[in-house]
Amino acid sequence: MNKDIVCIGAGYIGGPTMAVIALKNPGRRVVVVDINEARIAAWNSPDFDLPVYEPGLLDVVRQVRGRNLFFSTDIETAVRECDIVFVGVNTPTKSFGRGAGMASDLQYWEATAREIKRFARGDKIVVEKSTLPVRTAAAMEAILNDHSEHKFTVLSNPEFLAEGTAIRDLLEPDRVLVGGPDDADGRAAVEECVSIYASWVPRERILTTGVWSAELTKLAANAFLAQRVSSINAIAGLCEATGADVDEVARVIGADRRIGPKFLKAGPGFGGSCFKKDVLNLVYLCESFGLHTAAEYWHGVVKMNEHQQERIVSRLVKQMFNTVANKKIALFGFAFKADTGDTRETPSATVAKLLAEEHARIAVTDPKAIPNARRDLEGVPGVEFCDGEYEAAAGADAIVLMTDWRHYKDLDWNRIFESMRKPALVFDTRNCLDQARLREIGFRVLAIGK
Repeated sequence: MNKDIVCIGAGYIGGPTMAVIALKNPGRRVVVVDINEARIAAWNSPDFDLPVYEPGLLDVVRQVRGRNLFFSTDIETAVRECDIVFVGVNTPTKSFGRGAGMASDLQYWEATAREIKRFARGDKIVVEKSTLPVRTAAAMEAILNDHSEHKFTVLSNPEFLAEGTAIRDLLEPDRVLVGGPDDADGRAAVEECVSIYASWVPRERILTTGVWSAELTKLAANAFLAQRVSSINAIAGLCEATGADVDEVARVIGADRRIGPKFLKAGPGFGGSCFKKDVLNLVYLCESFGLHTAAEYWHGVVKMNEHQQERIVSRLVKQMFNTVANKKIALFGFAFKADTGDTRETPSATVAKLLAEEHARIAVTDPKAIPNARRDLEGVPGVEFCDGEYEAAAGADAIVLMTDWRHYKDLDWNRIFESMRKPALVFDTRNCLDQARLREIGFRVLAIGK
């Protein structure tokens, strides 16, 4: 067996992960393939105009692209030549049929499994990187090994990356998880996968489990993190009603060693490609196994998240004399979090659409996400896209800060205030601005949980 690696899928998982693996394994040839020609062309662009924005990614790709990292649309050749196949294709929530709105849509994953089988010219280790329902590896193995002259061993190696810190998370992970079958082939395949990460990750941080446990762990970890976000946002509403300060409450709660401070920041709710999809997948699995109370519990996490965005718009409308019709609202930030251009499930999209229903005029600005914002808000009335914050704020009645880009703190807020209609309002949904200073300038200020 050779050490060459192919990753099918050149998106947020495949590109950064394989770039770091290539960096830390200079003796391995790493090929990232995708059917999307434009995406591969972007990864190969002479000026390094990469399709994924992550702090630190550009520097890594510059070091390894063309040395031992390659991007290609030739899936057949890459699968034939590489004996370790990572699968990082999209597994979105189903929009049709049984399980619509909750279950994972596995059509791309199954098509990829059949491609691997068709192109293979020898035994392969197939590694699941996509987030998949528990026991999906069994289905993949059944497809691959059915009447096949080659042996396919399927492992689960879920990613635990946070967008915006993906390169740091890859270079210094809390843990790496590899799940495999408990037989001779499975143990050998697990060790081969472990050796990839052991070139830079301490062995004690590389955890091994059974395949089903590894698949379920990814869903469970995201569900637990999402639950914390919804929990603190539920407390934020109570803080607003009672006069408590959610930041103070969270600080004291987080000082408890049994709880800890992370993911206790009140805000507009979680977004991104994983949390909602994975929690709903967990809901569907619970329902499928007759665990209806557990399903209802996890579904509440998503409902609370959706309610938070509705509550933001309701509070804004109330503070603007119960109408935003024909008023200009500037949305500062459209990405679901800072340091990424990703807008999948971003709270900003929901807030923008709810404001459009109220006939507001909406000015959207974001340093990285405008191309995606144009796509996400196509057909939504009253939306304009601005090159910068000062343009978006000019003539606005209110600013709603939706993404905590660090440079927002350093804007000339006096200049912004002078350019707006009065009374000027700032709704700091991320609680990241100097709100006392904004009030001194003359802004009316809204915040989450205060």
